Amino acid sequence: MIRAYKFLMRPTVGQTQALAEMLRDHCSLYNGALQERRDAYRHPSKTSVKYGMQSAQLKDIRAFDPERQGRWSFSSQQATLRRLDKAFAAFFRRVKSGETPGYPRFRGVNWFDTVEFPKDGDGCRWDSTPHDPVTRVRFQGVGHVKVNQHRAVVGKVRTVSVKREGRKWFVVLTAEQDQPEQLPATGSVVGIDLGIANFLADSNGEFVPNPRHARTVAAKIEAAQRALARCKRRSNRRRKAVAKVADLHRKVRRQRLDHAHKTALGLVRAHDFIAHEDLKIRNMSKAPKPKPDPDQPGVFLPNGSASKAGLNRSIADAGWGVFLAVLHAKAESAGRELIAVDPRNTSRTCPECGHVAKENRPAQEKFHCQRCGHHAHADTVGALNVLRAGLVRREAVPA
Repeated sequence: MIRAYKFLMRPTVGQTQALAEMLRDHCSLYNGALQERRDAYRHPSKTSVKYGMQSAQLKDIRAFDPERQGRWSFSSQQATLRRLDKAFAAFFRRVKSGETPGYPRFRGVNWFDTVEFPKDGDGCRWDSTPHDPVTRVRFQGVGHVKVNQHRAVVGKVRTVSVKREGRKWFVVLTAEQDQPEQLPATGSVVGIDLGIANFLADSNGEFVPNPRHARTVAAKIEAAQRALARCKRRSNRRRKAVAKVADLHRKVRRQRLDHAHKTALGLVRAHDFIAHEDLKIRNMSKAPKPKPDPDQPGVFLPNGSASKAGLNRSIADAGWGVFLAVLHAKAESAGRELIAVDPRNTSRTCPECGHVAKENRPAQEKFHCQRCGHHAHADTVGALNVLRAGLVRREAVPA
């Protein structure tokens, strides 16, 4: 089992400068390799450049430019070239599947924030001073950097990465470990229904309120963005304004992730079996299609885009995708069973008589069966139906 760890680093002023130079030089290598691939494709011979060819050139590149390329780890530079190769592989996959291709783009120095070291001990060393009470990680060309290790790393460290987030630096580890000890059985099963009015409702009638992190700081973000729009480009004032906006968004992301971890952990500890809706979040948050006026060419009819934009913001603020990813990881680690079911009509189906009708849900929170008169909270009804569908899927025998 592979688990990732992320720790804050405490580099000195000199080490901060060296880390920034490492990102800059790897970004230059990435852009140079991308330019070589573009030029090869535009050549009349339509030559195809692959990762193996570019990796073989690294020795000559390092010898030609020892100050900028020769000082860094060879394996980390190979990882940067593999990163470009993965970008092209994803591009061709999207072309074949008919999606928007998205050709790989050149990276600015402020848009290249990660360098990976594929193997601990090759250009880097985690916990390089084991007898020192302060944990340190060593990077070739940078030195021994202090790390704020807030929890123990279990297992053998495989890869080490440097990541810059704003003005902070982090080290990201991936460790291979044995299957962790599973949590004791509770005998409890639950279905959950994700929403916006309430973040989560379960089949036991309990609710988790929606924290709405982005809405809480919306006024601050709006003020910071207005201040940013008034700044002159390439000025120090604009650079500080950009950092302030990024810090606010970063704080919202951390709050959303923290809420997802705490909610998922509570579910995993309390239940052996969890059923949830298989939500297609990308489809749910699509903008509505324009409605051309048949009587007036070039004129469009109202299509509800304003209200849909507000709903899309609420969906994004809830962070369903982040929560489900965290829930899957924690359930696997704890040995819990997790099943996704089709969400269609889960909040329109009566759990007492099975009657399905749009009229069964007259309001956002109300459920009133038109056949048997059953009353309940609509989200609780949805969670009950999700649980039943999950149990049916679990008991179903594959053909």
